[in-house]
Amino acid sequence: MEINKNTKLSDILAEYPWLPDELIKIDGRFRIVKTPVGKMMLKNATIADAVEKTGLQEDVLISELKKLIEAHA
Repeated sequence: MEINKNTKLSDILAEYPWLPDELIKIDGRFRIVKTPVGKMMLKNATIADAVEKTGLQEDVLISELKKLIEAHA
């Protein structure tokens, strides 16, 4: 899966269902992913949206996601 700023978070989580537990390692604000409200928000959210909400740099977030995915494989 290609991960870039336009990738939907729901697509990433569908491909890697274990990832919500690991996202907290990137930033504690990702705890919302496991809540009912967070699950609703994820349907249309992209990497760019996550960057805006967390304040992380886009390249850092993408890099960290890729590291988690590679480590899990």
